[in-house]
Amino acid sequence: VQLQASGGGLVLPGGSLRLACTPSGRTFSGSAMGWFRQAAGKEREFVGSISRSGSRTTYTESVKGRFTISRDNNKATVYLQMNSLEAEDTAEYFCAASKPSFSTLWTSRNADDYTYWGQGTLVTVSS
Repeated sequence: VQLQASGGGLVLPGGSLRLACTPSGRTFSGSAMGWFRQAAGKEREFVGSISRSGSRTTYTESVKGRFTISRDNNKATVYLQMNSLEAEDTAEYFCAASKPSFSTLWTSRNADDYTYWGQGTLVTVSS
C-alpha cells in the first residue's frame, strides 16, 4: 500500500501550486486524509485534514484562508490547493491516510492517527 504525493516544485512568493495524493494497492474512501509538511531542520507539522466524506476540513492556523483540501473519492485522489504561497511554506509535503473511520466528519491533527504515509513532494517558495 502506497500513497504518492505529487505536484511540488519551485514557485514565486504569492504563487500557487496544487498537490495531489494518489494511493496504490487500495482505496482510502473510508479514511480521513491528512497533509503534513517538514521543512529542513524542523519537525514535521500538520497542515490540514479532510474527513472521509469530504464534508469537514481542518487546517493549521498559518495556512487558513490560503490552503484548501479536497478529495475526489471516485478518482481516489486528495488535493491540496495552495495559494498565496510564502517562503515559510517551503517544505516537503506528505499525505497520509487514517484507518477506516466510522465517522464521516472525523479529522485529526495528530500524526499518530494516520496509518499510511506516502513519499513526499518538495515545495520551494523562492524568488
